[in-house]
Amino acid sequence: MTPFTPIFIPGLLCTADLFAAQLAHLDSTQRLFKVADTSLDNNIATMAERALAMVDGLLLPVGLSMGGYVAMEMARRAPDRIAGLALLNTTCRIDSAAHRRQREQAIALAHSDRFKGVTRHLLPRLLSPDAVNDPHIASRVLKMADDIGRQTFIQQQTAILGRQDQKHMLREFRQPLLIVCGTLDVLTPPALSEEIAALCPHADYRLLDGVGHLSSMEAESAVTDALQALFDTVDTALADR
Repeated sequence: MTPFTPIFIPGLLCTADLFAAQLAHLDSTQRLFKVADTSLDNNIATMAERALAMVDGLLLPVGLSMGGYVAMEMARRAPDRIAGLALLNTTCRIDSAAHRRQREQAIALAHSDRFKGVTRHLLPRLLSPDAVNDPHIASRVLKMADDIGRQTFIQQQTAILGRQDQKHMLREFRQPLLIVCGTLDVLTPPALSEEIAALCPHADYRLLDGVGHLSSMEAESAVTDALQALFDTVDTALADR
């Protein structure tokens, strides 16, 4: 068996806790899992290079939202090292003009004393109604944002503003691919995942009913099972080489 290393890549204002369930329950007997640090850079390309440098050999990026942007950039920069790819609640597009203005306003607000980070008022944009009302999930999301903090939020938003469109990379991508989205994701709605699936017809596309943006926390078992299936597919593909 040719080994590969899954690298989990958190999204905006998220830490490794975003993938706590998956890291705890995926089969780790045959592989080592890594978590990328997205708190150090203000550029998606630099985040991707930092993640690529974490290990030698084949790897499998698992990215949610902003983590998906990093994962796709890793695949664009080092296609020969990518054994497979998992894109959760993300998009291959760059921001629209309206979204750019919203991010720029968020950055400006973060420079002011009015910045409050992720508050309970904002949770409905990140979570489904059921998850918002789950005190365990809600408190974990708030803690992640608090741990990331204001300065890293500014860096991450700046990085997102400068990301590349990845449609060309996806059209050429032939390795196993998992796409996950929630039906109640308001930040990266299902249409954006469907666009990725249309570019990669061989992908395993899973639309999770009643789930919001942070699918790995809301639908822990479903995402874990989907990732294990992807890892098994990659193992088989590598064994057949």
